[in-house]
Amino acid sequence: MTQTFIKDQSKLALDDALSQTAKHNIPAKRVGILGGGTAGATIAIRLAALGLETYLFEKKKSLIDGPPMCHLHAGGNLYREIPDEDCVALLKQCIDILRLYPYTIDVRPTVFAVPTRDEGLPEDLLPRLDILTDAYRELIAQDANNKVLGEPDNYYQLYSHEKMLELSEQEQVAVPETVDEWMIPVAKYLDLNKVKFPLIVVQEYGWNIFRLAASAQLALEEYNHAHVFTDTQVKQVMPVDCENCTNADHHVTKWRIDYQQANASQTEAVEVDYLVNACGFRTGVIDDMVGVKVTRMVEFKSSYITRWDDAGGQIPEIIVYGNRGTPEGMAQLTPYPDGYFQIHGMSKAITLFNDGLVASNKGSAQPKLPKQYVHYIEDGWDKAPLQARSQQAIEYVAEFVPTFNSARTIGNALYGGQQIPGKDDTLRVADVSLYSNIRYARAENVKASSTLIAADQIVHELTQLGLIANDTAEDRRRYAHEWNYLVHNDSTAVDNVARVLAEERGFPQAMAGVNRSIREATLANLASNKT
Repeated sequence: MTQTFIKDQSKLALDDALSQTAKHNIPAKRVGILGGGTAGATIAIRLAALGLETYLFEKKKSLIDGPPMCHLHAGGNLYREIPDEDCVALLKQCIDILRLYPYTIDVRPTVFAVPTRDEGLPEDLLPRLDILTDAYRELIAQDANNKVLGEPDNYYQLYSHEKMLELSEQEQVAVPETVDEWMIPVAKYLDLNKVKFPLIVVQEYGWNIFRLAASAQLALEEYNHAHVFTDTQVKQVMPVDCENCTNADHHVTKWRIDYQQANASQTEAVEVDYLVNACGFRTGVIDDMVGVKVTRMVEFKSSYITRWDDAGGQIPEIIVYGNRGTPEGMAQLTPYPDGYFQIHGMSKAITLFNDGLVASNKGSAQPKLPKQYVHYIEDGWDKAPLQARSQQAIEYVAEFVPTFNSARTIGNALYGGQQIPGKDDTLRVADVSLYSNIRYARAENVKASSTLIAADQIVHELTQLGLIANDTAEDRRRYAHEWNYLVHNDSTAVDNVARVLAEERGFPQAMAGVNRSIREATLANLASNKT
């Protein structure tokens, strides 16, 4: 009740600040955001919370309908090739964005296994996990509310071959409560002869894209000055107030965005004081319009949705390591409610594509994906190749989880183009590029967890440019994670919107749910601590 009262007071304070602005006839500055994916929507929430007139444009019919996601990457354990400091950065970012979108999380562990065919050893990962455990503990010391991934002492656990054999004899629990109970189905279904020991279990939770889209939609509905245009095509952006435009070091203080909504006969326009390019894999299109030269890559990727009725209850996510892009790339089995599973197979026969990674050139900042993949993104997959790859994905996972060969495809996938700044396709931590002289920013989020950090950097830039005040109460509330929509919406509200979005996108409604929410887990931990 105390927390709700504080949040209600925060909203009153924000409303009062906005009314004072109107009273003194101070025109609110306008920001245009192109692209309504995780980056664009999160930046829009952050700026709207500060009272800015925020214009968000998205080509698709709803927000955050892009490349596949499966879990938070809270520590980057999935990526053996990235440095420890990047993993710590991912941990911090994931905790931060989880507190903005708490109802998007499915609380279940992730199991990491090194296959016998792999040159690596499970022990190779332990030093990094210890670093991450210490980093998590330090974040909790800074703010107790950062303890959203369970107890730091339990951040990871190891399971020996002997322990797994013992668990394989136990009866599976439909709704696991302990880590041992989560590991019973792993012991029963994973081919223990094909993996090295120990297995590593990490408190790396699931992240649901339908619930993320629903949360962003509900959050933006809180602000009258958040103007969201979905199903809208941006036709052109042009400088309105430009000084020395023929010089490389020119200055722009206003941009005009020309856009056309679906079924509208005419193009409309809005002028903004700052422009944010959050177009995902299409950021180069806007860069070309703005006149910014940049090097980047784009990669088309896909994961596949299947139904497996023989799981016997909830199971953790299972990841079997492998060398990316090879025929023996990583295999990943991500659970959803009601027996649905998302599959990644990081080979070019499944998730990756032979011609799916493309780079920009001197003539354009926009890499050119093959027309086939653009067709998939805009119109949907053709049935035959989708069915073929989905079946290959099932067989790929079944090498390590033999009974999974009974899974069946459902005729849909999560896919899209992912931007990668620069020339390093192993890059996993990136956020934003700022061009102060032309009041332009480009979000460059390889991972969705980086989007709130990108928003913060844009806020700092707007402060430096004098477009917003420094150190306001509204800005401080962001770091306390006092978001207005969390006062008025709960898990049920998010669930209702997420189910509509899943159905509109052609997915089972069950995939919009979570087996266990972060709030339920927090309450359960509080209850157990009192007994």
